[in-house]
Amino acid sequence: MRKLLPMIGSHPGGRSAMTCRFRCGDACFHEVPNTSANEYVGDVIASALSRRSVMRAAAVVTVATAAGTATAFGTAPQAAAATTGTTATTKSTPKRKAVRGLRFDAVAPNTADAVTVPAGYKQNVVIRWGEPILRGAPAFDPENQTAAAQAGQFGYNNDFLALLPLPGERGRKLLVANHEYTDEVLMFRGYDAANPTRDQVEVAWAAHGLSAVVVEEDRRTGRLTAVPRHHLNRRVTATTPFRLTGPAAGSDLLRTSADPTGRKVLGTLNNCSGGTTPWGTTLHGEENFNQYFANSSRPTDKRYGIGTGATERKWERFDKRFDVAQEPNEVHRFGYVVEFDPYDPTSTPRKHTALGRFKHEAATIRLTADGRPVVYSGDDERFDYFYKFVSSKRMRKGSGRAVREHNLSLLDEGTLYVAKLTGDSPAIEIDGTGKLPADGEFDGSGEWIPLATATAKGAVSHVEGMTAEEVFVFTRLAGDKVGATKMDRPEDIEPNPVTGKVYVALTNNSNRGVGANPKADEANPRNANKHGQVLELTERWNRPESTRFAWLLFLVAGDPDDPATYFAGFPKDDVSPISCPDNVAFDPYGNLWISTDGNQLGSHDGLFGVATKGERRGELKQFLTVPSGAETCGPIITDRRVLVAVQHPGELDGASVENPRSTWPDGPGKIVRPAVVAVYRADGCDIGV
Repeated sequence: MRKLLPMIGSHPGGRSAMTCRFRCGDACFHEVPNTSANEYVGDVIASALSRRSVMRAAAVVTVATAAGTATAFGTAPQAAAATTGTTATTKSTPKRKAVRGLRFDAVAPNTADAVTVPAGYKQNVVIRWGEPILRGAPAFDPENQTAAAQAGQFGYNNDFLALLPLPGERGRKLLVANHEYTDEVLMFRGYDAANPTRDQVEVAWAAHGLSAVVVEEDRRTGRLTAVPRHHLNRRVTATTPFRLTGPAAGSDLLRTSADPTGRKVLGTLNNCSGGTTPWGTTLHGEENFNQYFANSSRPTDKRYGIGTGATERKWERFDKRFDVAQEPNEVHRFGYVVEFDPYDPTSTPRKHTALGRFKHEAATIRLTADGRPVVYSGDDERFDYFYKFVSSKRMRKGSGRAVREHNLSLLDEGTLYVAKLTGDSPAIEIDGTGKLPADGEFDGSGEWIPLATATAKGAVSHVEGMTAEEVFVFTRLAGDKVGATKMDRPEDIEPNPVTGKVYVALTNNSNRGVGANPKADEANPRNANKHGQVLELTERWNRPESTRFAWLLFLVAGDPDDPATYFAGFPKDDVSPISCPDNVAFDPYGNLWISTDGNQLGSHDGLFGVATKGERRGELKQFLTVPSGAETCGPIITDRRVLVAVQHPGELDGASVENPRSTWPDGPGKIVRPAVVAVYRADGCDIGV
């Protein structure tokens, strides 16, 4: 029988107090920003069982009985510093061969201070925080950091990753990474949180943003190494000029004393997950931007979680734009999807107002049959919504300048929608204990409610009492008004490139059933939802522009021995434990890969692969785990390698430069550093085959 480790910590969502401070400004301890009376997703999912699932449930019992004993995952190895990572020695014993892409020995839950990978696999660190990537940038010196040096070095806390082709340079690719936020206590020796220095603040500004860096492939192994000083290498920081585009650009709501045009803004903050476009750019979601702004007193700011006092980092002491009392509109210029052209180092990144302003987690694209992009994005907050944008313009093929400019405008015209879900069965069958409902599966229908439409001639609001500009700047309030369905922290949203189905990672909601908050339901069958779930959405006629969809709950995460968990009907004695799904991606075979953030089962976070179709649909296997205090981010799964961003290693309560809680990736005596890791088969063959 699999063995789970004791619970680590008790902070909401499974994160350490340090993570809550630096990543999202203690959002879990603030009042829930959404106080609207809209229907909660749990209430509608509670009425979501289909008749056909009775037969499926019976089939599951039959298969489980025939399968025999459970897969042995072994006892987790204890924490140990490692400079090159760990290979799992515990093997699973599947009864039948896994689907193509998932044929590896599942990694056991563990607390090793290392990246642990399956037997027969190797790994290497591709690039670390502080490594120089631009010409003239100095070598990393943690005791003598400067903003000028950091602006030429790989940034901090890498999250979303994109790996793009590099035509004309055989064996090379272009890696793009988000740098979500900074952990000053892990960056600076003797850091005084109450009194940061200007130098420390400016280093942090330079450590935020994006990096583009060329990487070299070793085709024999899958190993990747960074190529410093390449002409395409680039850093984007919290002070890099950006363009505001789309229907809200130039609005009075976006004008400041520094930019009376309302069309220019410095920097991007808290970039979490993202996506790539078919025309060769990358998209980056500005998520917990609220934590950087101080001294607000407006209801609209409260809806976005912006505080009334000082911030954790105290940036408002060094630049008045972070003080809402002095610059009330600066905060309106963050919370968008950023588009970045990594092939043009001289290009100005854009913030697309047509995709709405909220805590964007991801921005992933599926094209309509006639070539119009549809962008999916979640709003990572308890009881908030998920959205899609349908462009009215078609993508053009080619690489000329005119084609490039046209494609860069595709996300400025179209309609922004928010999701409303409807269930079809009574809620009485959900009692909060995790007991499986009689029908055995959770499903329902839904609609995309239009919020506003942007055209070349102007924008039109579909929300009573709000102008179009207000809808695009105060998108959360627009969702409240139209009765969108409250969700449990919708994070990454990805369409499956093989089937077209859309998968929504719902990380957790520790407020479930607490006080007056909604209690357990079919999508979240336990009160105090610690482990999260994954929703599968099918657009009507499988057309991404449709305004109707069907949905079902694909996974209910947690310990498979817990009756509250569900793995798409697959026998639960044959799956790995999983908690807090965060980022999702797909391999070339259409398998879903899930990275986790805030594991509440006592093990470190990791990366998991799960079959989405066929008789083994729901078979979930752990591929790797990350070091102490770290989160698994940015997964990329190709035929030859898996890439992950190991974010905030060592981010545990009480940790500091003087008192590290992790020694990854360079071992004892070295400062802990976020980094990107490549994993590949030792024999050079494809992943999972």
